[in-house]
Amino acid sequence: MTPLAVRTTLSDGTVVGLERPALLVALPVAVVLLALLVRYRATGTASTRSRRLLLASRVVVATLIVVAAAGPFTVVTMETQGDPTVSLLVDRSDSTAVSPDVAESLATAIEDEGVPVTTSTIAQGTDSRIGDGVAANLRENGSVVVLSDGQVTGGGSLTETAEFARSLNATISTVRTEPTRTERYVSLAGPSKASVGVESRFLVQVNGVQTDAPVEVTVSVDGEEVTTERLDDGTGSVPVSYTFEETGSHEITAEIGGSDVYPINDEALKTVRVVEQPRVLYVSRGNYSLQSYLTQLYDVETAQSVPENLDPYYAVVIQNVAADDMGEVDELQRFVIDGGGLLMVGGPNSFENGGYANSSVAATLPVTFGESAPGSARIVMLIDVSGSAGEGMRIQKAIALDALSQLDDENTVGVVGFNYQAYGVVQPEPLSDNRDTVEDRIRRLQAGGATNIANGLRGAEEMLGGQRGTIILVSDGGDTESRSAVVANTLGRQDIRVIAVGAGRNVNEGVLRRIAEESGGNYFRADETERLRLLFGGGSRQFQGDGLTIVDSGNFITSGVTLESNPGRVNDVSMRPGANFLVAAPDGTPAVASWRYGLGRVATITTYGPDGGLDGLLQQPDSLLVTKSVNYAIGDPERKAAGVTDVADTRVGEPTTVIYRGESPPGDTDLPFTAVDEGVYRAQVTPTSVGFKGVAGATYAANYPAEYAGFGTSSALTDAVRATGGRQFERGQAAAIADFARQQATRIRDVRQTWDWAFLLAGLLLFVTEVVVRRLQVYNGRTRSESGLP
Repeated sequence: MTPLAVRTTLSDGTVVGLERPALLVALPVAVVLLALLVRYRATGTASTRSRRLLLASRVVVATLIVVAAAGPFTVVTMETQGDPTVSLLVDRSDSTAVSPDVAESLATAIEDEGVPVTTSTIAQGTDSRIGDGVAANLRENGSVVVLSDGQVTGGGSLTETAEFARSLNATISTVRTEPTRTERYVSLAGPSKASVGVESRFLVQVNGVQTDAPVEVTVSVDGEEVTTERLDDGTGSVPVSYTFEETGSHEITAEIGGSDVYPINDEALKTVRVVEQPRVLYVSRGNYSLQSYLTQLYDVETAQSVPENLDPYYAVVIQNVAADDMGEVDELQRFVIDGGGLLMVGGPNSFENGGYANSSVAATLPVTFGESAPGSARIVMLIDVSGSAGEGMRIQKAIALDALSQLDDENTVGVVGFNYQAYGVVQPEPLSDNRDTVEDRIRRLQAGGATNIANGLRGAEEMLGGQRGTIILVSDGGDTESRSAVVANTLGRQDIRVIAVGAGRNVNEGVLRRIAEESGGNYFRADETERLRLLFGGGSRQFQGDGLTIVDSGNFITSGVTLESNPGRVNDVSMRPGANFLVAAPDGTPAVASWRYGLGRVATITTYGPDGGLDGLLQQPDSLLVTKSVNYAIGDPERKAAGVTDVADTRVGEPTTVIYRGESPPGDTDLPFTAVDEGVYRAQVTPTSVGFKGVAGATYAANYPAEYAGFGTSSALTDAVRATGGRQFERGQAAAIADFARQQATRIRDVRQTWDWAFLLAGLLLFVTEVVVRRLQVYNGRTRSESGLP
């Protein structure tokens, strides 16, 4: 693990620091050893003055060696000169056909301004690896001008490319090319599996460029038209509801009319595998509306207690039942461990009121009872101070300070800053003792350098000192190919969760969500930091809400859910370490939580109404939360079936995974299946044409290539320009591009220099000089007492 570096900024702007400051602890040890060595090895003729001079010289030598080992470095700002040139990177992929081709005329016009142009093609046809193409042409302190729509279909993202450019002190500029031709594309979203007799919802979306004329959208299921709607603005969305009455694979098609550049993307395809309603056991001793609600969606059997055999069921839903009345709790625990699902619904007779704490059922639940200790966590605030955060550093500081304000005084909090390495800013202490110090140090942070979130996470882990705790990561998510997700996963296994807070002008939410998920933490947007009070508020900063609050909107249970009701009551529970805190009650108590137990899934709903039921949670739009909680517990509704093939829809040229469950691989296909588990086999297939395809008894959709699913200038390209300090030019601004190239030829950049060699050289010269001087004194006939120790 890399030790935390320290640095400081001098009055002239020079940064001075040590990469391995922890090694300085060796200095006092070396001084003591030298003192003992001089004292016990000196002869009786050596004077006190000689011993002191020898000790002083050796201490200086030891100090120089230790400082060299600690990795001294400086960062200074320098100005460099160069010859102006324009590197023009041209995107010739199919999506750019909606805009005029101005590459050749632009290059000629720039050269007419006296600046040479080098033109390179970075994408063509259906292969738009624009991020990789730009990255391959970046040079240290260089500049590129990109003529592209920024619609990436593979390879590295433009966010990663921009971060790589910053690490090279390079800039990315673009030339704006507005679409002049009409082009629309249609997409179709919805569930890939559905239950027979249960309404399923789908969403058709039409997007494009230069789409002023109206367009008709036709949706068909298994070749029969379901609906046709007219979009007067030429783009928009069409929600579709459909109830499948037969099991098996069904084919859905969404088609748009009109003429445009590419007809291939005027049709979107989707397959839905319809299965029998999953069998669910509902256990309760009261008469609650949840039972009738579940009956509309699932094959429900009811009981007053858990029976001895749960094998026929996919999930068990228990509502307001005390532990003593629950029945076969050990069978329930085995059922969940082996892959079954459990939804525990609260009430006045459950959880803390139902004796759960003294029952084995408690171990399966993501919440505990009366064991919370709010405001007493060990926390490290990990703040991104890299170049990617440069323009938004003021925003980052404000968000970090806002996050700090949500934490209770009893929390132990430290601060680590990071760019390509981690820097200790404030050592962990209770906020009651150092809140002002933490705030002051955060305000003083300065941006600079490349980004490596993985190294930042390692530095925060070191500050926690091997103890369990929480890392609050404040970052824009811009990362230069670090293994941040892998490190986050390792932290999660050590009971260190990462709560990522998106901060900055251009936040890469995907990276931050992945880090949070891998560690078992949460992702919050910049305007959601108040939810930290739910986790760390405690007595001095108690959370107060008007109703139910979604804590983690990225979880399966809560994604797309809107909550309007407030049942009014909640069981006295707290989060178990490693569980997912999904919804909070008005006072901050967990209302919905989930986690994995063994191979199974467990969720809890601990809020309830005056009658002990779920009250308004069974009414739209809140009812979606209940449905998704049950679906989460059920998992795959075909996991108990054998001879079943699962294959996801894909696009032409993109592989999709085929999963077969059975005693042996299917024999009616040429695909090379590989055993990945007992009775589970996997293969891959890559379609070469659009349409519905069959494989191993299953049907999947091969949609048009991703190249035709995005037109016009991507916001990611604009963000890359802003992040690297580039400019966005118009087509007729050849002179401005040439002037910018001349300006970029003179660059101000940060130069990092290590000085360990200088300290080692100084130590060597001092040691040799001291030895030579003493020997010369002896040779000149002076006494030992006068010349010092031999």
